[in-house]
Amino acid sequence: MTLTDEISTRLTAAFAPEMLQVIDESENHRGHAGYREGGESHFRVVIRAPGFAGMGRLARHRAVHAALGADVMGRLHALALTVEG
Repeated sequence: MTLTDEISTRLTAAFAPEMLQVIDESENHRGHAGYREGGESHFRVVIRAPGFAGMGRLARHRAVHAALGADVMGRLHALALTVEG
């Protein structure tokens, strides 16, 4: 399973999102710190789920990080989040 698939699977299981986009932006960072040949180092996630309603921005980001877990977070160099409730 690719890291992209793993991110999608974990976020879907945790939040049952109405909308989820997991975008590998690694190629945009070629030559920068953290870039790995083959990608899967820099991601953008856009997620909308009812479970985020009433949560502040920081709480939403923490919830996403917790759902991904330390093992996934440890394999990422960068994660840009747009989280809506």
